[in-house]
Amino acid sequence: MEIESLDKLLEDSLKDIYSAENQLLKALPKMAKAASNETLKEAFTSHLEETQGQVERLDQMAELLGIKLKGKKCKAMEGLLEEGKEALEAEGPEAILDSNLIAAAQRVEHYEIAAYGTARAFAKQLGHEEVADLLQETLDEEKACDEKLTTISIDEILPQASSDAESEDEEDAAGDEDSEEAVATTSSRKSRR
Repeated sequence: MEIESLDKLLEDSLKDIYSAENQLLKALPKMAKAASNETLKEAFTSHLEETQGQVERLDQMAELLGIKLKGKKCKAMEGLLEEGKEALEAEGPEAILDSNLIAAAQRVEHYEIAAYGTARAFAKQLGHEEVADLLQETLDEEKACDEKLTTISIDEILPQASSDAESEDEEDAAGDEDSEEAVATTSSRKSRR
């Protein structure tokens, strides 16, 4: 593929983002369903609505620029969502699984932040102020979503994951003590015989 101008690079970037957002629209309901923490479920559901608005904004940009955004598959998002699928299929304690979902979601957010920031710089350089403003609006939403996921993780999920791990360690230690007592009891019975 030849990209002979900054205009074409902006168009290619927007096509890539458009594909990414449409792939994400299919993944977010699955992530919301998989989350056990209610605040996290709500964050995924809320971001789904936001993502629908972002796709509409991209359609608006395409109209302003006189371009079509279909016809390209974002391979980066495809890979990120494939990784995210592993998080959806994992088994374990709820807080650990929710932490894994957040990690997968934040990888997606960071990709989108980079993509929108770069496209915004291209649009600004080309004098497409309205497109740059629309890209900035979405960039702000992506950053806010990333911050929200961080807050949910730090305030709610990681403390629960840590306490779950401590409980497991205590249970394992108690189990080890019980095993040691059983071995000692069995040994002393054998020695009495």
